[in-house]
Amino acid sequence: STMRKRKTTDSPHSSTDLSEGKEKLRLKQEVGLISGVSLIAGTMIGSGIFMSPEWVLHHMGSPASSLLIWAACGLLAMFGALSYAELGTIIKESGGEYIYILRIFGSFPAFLFAYTSVILVRPAGLAAVCLSFAEYAVAPFYPGCSSPQVVVKCTAAACILLLTIINCLNVRLATSIMNIFTAAKLLALLVIVVGGLVLLAKGQTQSFQNAFQNTTAGIGAVGVAFYQGLWSYDGWNNLNYVTEELKKPEVTLPRAVMIAIPLVTCLYLLVNVSYLAAMTPSELLSSGAVAVTWGYKVLGSWAWLISLSVALSTFGSSNGTFFSGGRVCYIAAREGHMPDILSMAHVRCLTPSPALLFTSAVSLIMIISGSFTSIVNFFSFIAWLFYGMTISGLLYLKIKKPELPRSYKVPIIVPIIVLMAAVYLVLAPIIDQPQIEILYIVLFIFSGIILYFPLVHFKCHPRFLQRVTLHLQLFLEVAPTTRDAN
Repeated sequence: STMRKRKTTDSPHSSTDLSEGKEKLRLKQEVGLISGVSLIAGTMIGSGIFMSPEWVLHHMGSPASSLLIWAACGLLAMFGALSYAELGTIIKESGGEYIYILRIFGSFPAFLFAYTSVILVRPAGLAAVCLSFAEYAVAPFYPGCSSPQVVVKCTAAACILLLTIINCLNVRLATSIMNIFTAAKLLALLVIVVGGLVLLAKGQTQSFQNAFQNTTAGIGAVGVAFYQGLWSYDGWNNLNYVTEELKKPEVTLPRAVMIAIPLVTCLYLLVNVSYLAAMTPSELLSSGAVAVTWGYKVLGSWAWLISLSVALSTFGSSNGTFFSGGRVCYIAAREGHMPDILSMAHVRCLTPSPALLFTSAVSLIMIISGSFTSIVNFFSFIAWLFYGMTISGLLYLKIKKPELPRSYKVPIIVPIIVLMAAVYLVLAPIIDQPQIEILYIVLFIFSGIILYFPLVHFKCHPRFLQRVTLHLQLFLEVAPTTRDAN
């Protein structure tokens, strides 16, 4: 159903005139308020809250400062989502940052975003979630010690391959898995919250005495701590990827954001308090899988339940990430910014299998070469670079085009705060602790220039690419989605 489309006009992609009527993707508007809240919360609650607490504490140095980071991350996610909600009521098209950058700044920066997102950001997000799934899935087999990296990476790779098969074969099965696993992750978090409240009631508050002692003050350390915390909130912008499928988007989008993000923020803070009630800061720092260590401490012989719940939760989250991963790829291909093959669907299963297979292949490479914390840091660097660009686009529209119809307006101070935070998150780690990998990422983003001008701007398509596309179509049994698939 997500592959229905009308033929689009060959627009020049210059997006200064947003009020101009354009033919665009028409999807069934079936996502209401409850579904919207579930989509945001279900994507946000993934692996981060089970993996990132030790890293936030590691970079901040003290329990109280790490809790402040978690609260600040929730506030920043809220501000970012409210800003995106206004964008979503001005530009009522699916595609999130890609479509906003395309309509506001034009074709070239939108191509750089699509190129970076499809080849780096989306696969990196999937790789990180699958690595955390693997960490928890194998933890019970190695009690009292950290799991071998080879076992963790093989399990993560198997997870990606299984998700590829599920999502390429059956859309209904993929969505059913998402719903079941959302329930599992909420149950796991509630168990941890209740357990923590019981411990606090019994007087286990030693972690909260002198709670600011050993706090780190470096701007780079705070920036990296924010990266790890914000990874747990990633997904706050997910509803903007399906704007065309929302019932009354001008009402549903802001309301869903205002319900889902405060709910997740409160849960995250309570879970962190529970971890610190059960463990000393040094115990938390030495834990490879924080929630499992909490389970051994609090539930004893029932600790395997936490490990199972977290593994189910992270598997469900990785399925959600994978399920929505083809959307930017598909829309970019629709706009002529990606190879045609990536905008095609399987003729019988009606799934965007080429985009899913491509994402899967790149994610497997990232799992082999990277670790959870390094992938998250570089993922966050790129993500906030483009979040900043998108928010600056909103500020441009608020100042230069106030006459555009918008049913929801966010106070201008909110996107200004988000833009300042984005600039800080991009620059702080570079200034304080420059890493050569960040230079590689920047070079990779700008390497898109080499592809953009010949392939997109001048439309120089070598004949062999058309032959390759044709052979891939036959091999993968896919077809263009220019007509209603049903």
